[in-house]
Amino acid sequence: MSERPAEIATETAAVSTDGSWRGSVPEASATDLENLLGTGVGAAQEQLERNGGFLPFALVVENDGEVRLVAVTPADAAEGTDADFDADSMISDLTELLRQHRDEFRAAAVVCDITLLEEASDAIHVAAEHRDGSLFAAVLPYAANARTHELEFGELSADTNEPAVWVD
Repeated sequence: MSERPAEIATETAAVSTDGSWRGSVPEASATDLENLLGTGVGAAQEQLERNGGFLPFALVVENDGEVRLVAVTPADAAEGTDADFDADSMISDLTELLRQHRDEFRAAAVVCDITLLEEASDAIHVAAEHRDGSLFAAVLPYAANARTHELEFGELSADTNEPAVWVD
């Protein structure tokens, strides 16, 4: 395993403590959300570096504190498109699956690959929520270095998030 998760944990703490976010939620909830954020970003980076991309996935903190990966099978892309899969559909399926099983865990995060239009960059997006209503999301831009063809990651920054799992 690479050192990257420790680097992400440090960046995650910096993102979450430079505002009032961490102080506005219970300590245990903040720890769960930061754990999901760090794990999600690390797993996405690993998949990007290994495969050049990744499918949307979710992570949950089970009631006993264990972190578990949740994935769904991609549906076929809509006819007439050149996409191999429909990421929005996968995210909807993940969210619905998380809603159906939300009593089995205390926090959840959906991790996906997005495009930042204003920056003309791709990014890892992690949207995490806790059953107590606490929310946190972050984006990590990335791009291939034209000279080395290796991925370069930008600065992890906070993003907005709406509840999706613990809503009725």
